[in-house]
Amino acid sequence: MHAAGAPVFYEHAYLDAYEQAPLTAIDAFAYLVVRRGEQAVAVNPMYLQTAADPLGCLYTAYPEARDQPALLSHTWHCYDAHVPSTIGIDVVPTVINAMLRTASLFRAQWCGFVNVRRGSEFGQELRANGLPARHLVDRWAADLTGVTDYEHYLSRLGERARANLRRNERRAREAGVTTEVLPVTSASLDEITPLCGRTAARFENGGFYPEGTFAKFVLALGERAHVIEVRQRGRLVAAGVCLTDATRFHTWTCGVDYSVDGNHSPYGVLFAESVRLALALGKPVLEGGRSNAVFKQRHGLGPCHLDGVLLRA
Repeated sequence: MHAAGAPVFYEHAYLDAYEQAPLTAIDAFAYLVVRRGEQAVAVNPMYLQTAADPLGCLYTAYPEARDQPALLSHTWHCYDAHVPSTIGIDVVPTVINAMLRTASLFRAQWCGFVNVRRGSEFGQELRANGLPARHLVDRWAADLTGVTDYEHYLSRLGERARANLRRNERRAREAGVTTEVLPVTSASLDEITPLCGRTAARFENGGFYPEGTFAKFVLALGERAHVIEVRQRGRLVAAGVCLTDATRFHTWTCGVDYSVDGNHSPYGVLFAESVRLALALGKPVLEGGRSNAVFKQRHGLGPCHLDGVLLRA
């Protein structure tokens, strides 16, 4: 995984955490390893799912696959599908053939990839192999290369967005809001879990962060995860669980309670602290995740179109 430059979603800690505490209903786990001689040269985690559309976008793109078992790579909690390989993208046909055989073994009617970045080398290779892609959703990211500090980041925004973030932080301080960055072992996951769940439900993604397993999953991520807590006079009003890999800072999920005192947005405070933490950790890319497109576009992030590529097994 490391040699191939794979994102955090493919690292052992993440995959193992998902096995220990799967955040969606997984019927079976499979891990494809491509070898050249005795050397592993490519990998591909796959997940058999009967309820294969927790975000409500797959069946919109593929209505013919509704409520049928599907073998998917990766999970929906990964928004950046790859086939990590140390020998280049030419391994993709081998992976597709193995995926089809595995789907047959599992009696899955469909198999394929979700959250493939359009225009990426991987996406282009899938198209070159005759696999049509259908748009699912967008994710948002910002290039932080050359950005020295938070004020420098603000300087790249439009005047109105820059003023809004500064005013929001000033009002938050006046209203008794504080922020803290914590390792997962010190974070208040018992408070963060329901907050993230309620926030996901507002975007019609209820159950995406189940209380029974979310805290266990986050704890299993260990040092790959950072938690940002935003409190108003001790009460948790926003929280973000952020992930890191070699080049990227992922604002992976968050929860926000807007019933606060004072005229400020806890989400705006959380966003500002996320940018600061990404810069402090020296990550050249800020991954902003999915949803909340208007805020993200206004505050320096650009869209990455994500596709689904499904095949009948």
